[in-house]
Amino acid sequence: MEQFGTPRANVPLHRSGFVTLVGRPNVGKSTLVNAMIGTKVSIVSDKVQTTRHQVRAILERPGLQAVFVDTPGIHKPRTLLGERTNVAATSSLVDVDVAVLVLDASQVIGRGDKFIAARLAPSAIVALNKIDECDRGRVLQRLNDSSAFAMSEYFPVSARTGQGVSELLEAILIRLPEGPAYFPAGTITDSPEIFWIAELVREQLLARTNDELPHSITCRVVEWEEREGRGPYVRCEIVVERDSQKPIVIGRKGAVLKEVGTAVRQQLPTGSYLELFVRVDKEWQRRPAALDRLGF
Repeated sequence: MEQFGTPRANVPLHRSGFVTLVGRPNVGKSTLVNAMIGTKVSIVSDKVQTTRHQVRAILERPGLQAVFVDTPGIHKPRTLLGERTNVAATSSLVDVDVAVLVLDASQVIGRGDKFIAARLAPSAIVALNKIDECDRGRVLQRLNDSSAFAMSEYFPVSARTGQGVSELLEAILIRLPEGPAYFPAGTITDSPEIFWIAELVREQLLARTNDELPHSITCRVVEWEEREGRGPYVRCEIVVERDSQKPIVIGRKGAVLKEVGTAVRQQLPTGSYLELFVRVDKEWQRRPAALDRLGF
């Protein structure tokens, strides 16, 4: 008879855990998460501070479930929104199983990188991203500079081309402890669909706006209606901070909104109806009530 408290023979272990990616803005955390998961779960842009919330992406393998947490870039905040996104990033490091510090190989190691590294345990992994943008000498220099952080392992990678990503991923997964599945089988992300659609709209706007305007834009779905036999009806609000920004987002004769709507609908179920409208909310990034209402 099996003794109480003894392990059962031939019962495979299940491993699971949370993996947080942290770093300065625009180092490629979201692109790297997408590359490791193998599908798009976070929007990407060449604009800094694209990610504003924690985004969780789930990778499943037989006997294993890894929950990757994509975080906002940690930066010196200029607004209350910046302060809140920093909190969202740093709070993800509490009780995390694996921490990955993402650095930009095309940029020198700066005070921001050092600030973040000082808050990580020596067991953290360093991912030196964007090596496709650098020659070998620069990559080696960045690896040498970042060695001062004394982290456990260093991986030069390119999230854009996939170079080195599989090696980084395996090093992460082997560190996961024994544990249960935190999400049902087949789950890719825990982000609500309305959040995802609002982010897709913002992603397309970021690709079409310049200068400071991207920081002034946020989006949220304000109406959702399921339609039998067709995709849903979705009404999405685009919020800007100043009256002068509204016509820029709309475009000449509505051209920008039409382009955005077309690009987003291509990523939605067939038959979906997406309605976009623009509203001005003065200085929303700096007002607590506005940030609360907008989900920050």
